[in-house]
Amino acid sequence: MRKLERSFYDRGTLDIAKALLGKYIIHNTTDGRTSGKIVEVEAYIGSKDAASHAYNDKYTSRTKVMFGQGGHVYVYLIYGIYYCLNIVTNKEGYPEAVLIRAIEPIDGIDLMKKRRGTDKFLNLCSGPGKLCIAMGISKVQNGIDLCGENLYLLSGETISPECIISTPRINIDYAKEARNYPWRFIIKDNPFVSKGK
Repeated sequence: MRKLERSFYDRGTLDIAKALLGKYIIHNTTDGRTSGKIVEVEAYIGSKDAASHAYNDKYTSRTKVMFGQGGHVYVYLIYGIYYCLNIVTNKEGYPEAVLIRAIEPIDGIDLMKKRRGTDKFLNLCSGPGKLCIAMGISKVQNGIDLCGENLYLLSGETISPECIISTPRINIDYAKEARNYPWRFIIKDNPFVSKGK
């Protein structure tokens, strides 16, 4: 497997979202290495997406990472307790990103269980907050370049189109018509996806 290069990230977000399925995410920390196969994602396109933090190209100290070069990490806090990992996509100036919703654990499973405080393997990373805890990802990683050595993606597996399911995204009922956009993508029949609708 090879590390994904910048060119993977600087194209259309919906294409990237589907292409991320099957890729391996790696995080090297002082505690150890964890990795997992991406099995569920959601795309956010700030210019026209009422569910995005950067809707209507809203530039703030929080969203400025989304306006940067594709291939960087956007991490934010939800409910005051859970972090969410997003991959910035497309060209600089286009505030778009893909939320990593669930991964299938590969390496560092004991460390993931310790961080999560659970032995439930299928439940380790089946949601954006869970996977951030398991992989040791927090606001510290906000803005990190995925072409570096600490947090990055590997080519992993290629998922065929017939094995990819699209649905509306989860927990965005506030987002007007955007709540119905079919921009959540999952690997069909994968047991590690989140338990959303």
